[in-house]
Amino acid sequence: MTKLKAWLIRERRDTALLLQNIPAIVVTLFTVSVISMNLLANKTLLQLDWIALDGGILISWLSFMCMDVITKHFGPRASNRISILACCINLLTCLIFYIASVIPSTADDYTVFDSILGGTWFILLGSTVAFLSSAFINNRLNWAIGRLFRENRDGRLAFAAATYISTLIGQFSDNLIFAVIVFMYFAPRYWDGFHWTLLQCVMCSLTGATAELLMEILFSPFGYRIVQKWRKEDVGRAYLDAVGQEAAP
Repeated sequence: MTKLKAWLIRERRDTALLLQNIPAIVVTLFTVSVISMNLLANKTLLQLDWIALDGGILISWLSFMCMDVITKHFGPRASNRISILACCINLLTCLIFYIASVIPSTADDYTVFDSILGGTWFILLGSTVAFLSSAFINNRLNWAIGRLFRENRDGRLAFAAATYISTLIGQFSDNLIFAVIVFMYFAPRYWDGFHWTLLQCVMCSLTGATAELLMEILFSPFGYRIVQKWRKEDVGRAYLDAVGQEAAP
């Protein structure tokens, strides 16, 4: 119990220090992208036997780019802390949306509005578990791959390799965990037997991750420039001196 308390105190202290040192615009964009994904996922953009894409693909690349940028400059634990913060804010937002959806109104017919904002509890559960799991996988893998480039860890090639590989695996993990939880476990119980097979989950997760990777490749040069700018301006020096980048063991 004493170790747990000490860990919680340290995490609270380090997170507070991180929030004082990390540029607010990145945290804001990351949090908004997580909330937006939750809303945009309500609309299916493409559905075939071998691929299914929802509106979340339009913004998911931003979440992973923010995580990659934070991981590269501040380390994987810092990125995990911001991911947890964004997830908590998303859950709070979903709670507010749900309360708004169940409050009756005689002004107009808000049935569609309420159904979108109200959401489905097991979809929220699945997306939360999938997002946190994939965030931890992405952040640690990004850091580990970047460390393999011993001669030029800060170069464009190292950034691209770490970003592309970690994004593909992270996005695949996100899609697969969500699909298994929602479409293999809960859907048959709550949606009149509707379900996906494991093969469908894997194939849709792979094709979805590939499509999301293409979006990441398109916008990742912006992430690289941000990291270079932060390094040049010595952003977050107080946090880095106190905590460090926390290299993977």
